Amino acid sequence: MTNIAILASGSGTNAQRISEYFAGHPFIKVKLILSNKPDAYVLTRAEKLGIPRQVFNRRSFYETVDIAELLIKNDISFIVLAGFLWLVPPYLLKTYPNRIVNIHPALLPKYGGKGMYGEHVHEAVIRAGERESGISIHYVNASYDEGDIIFQARCPVLPGDTPATLAARIHELEYDHYPRVIEDVLKSDAG
Repeated sequence: MTNIAILASGSGTNAQRISEYFAGHPFIKVKLILSNKPDAYVLTRAEKLGIPRQVFNRRSFYETVDIAELLIKNDISFIVLAGFLWLVPPYLLKTYPNRIVNIHPALLPKYGGKGMYGEHVHEAVIRAGERESGISIHYVNASYDEGDIIFQARCPVLPGDTPATLAARIHELEYDHYPRVIEDVLKSDAG
């Protein structure tokens, strides 16, 4: 069994979709959901899904190895970032080399980096007059949104789009593709 931990900072729609996708899966299980925000709705989603959840703070994430120890204790072998906004520290990258993935709501390498998340990305894409946007699923490294790209999917940027209307199309791409791409990565690792 490949046990996944999901790290999320917000509402948790992707975390829920991933958890539901793998419910009852023969060899992949979402075993733990972690958040750096005690009031993040992802924790409520985790509770409703019956998945153990844990909150951590900046000090425990960056100044200790508590998170790595928690993950190892729970037999976690793969980490999924789903709306998690902190840079992953070196000790966690070393503990899980090429075993941490992230999803970004734009076509990297454009519109990535520190501060480029959610509505900020969609505003920048529209302001630049792009004709398409999409999602990028990538491995996590020591820099924001610079890890090797695993998969991209595209959608049009339509005349009159607002960040909210573009975000709705991006979310559909995320929900359709992120769980399947995670499964494909884990299948190829096992095979």
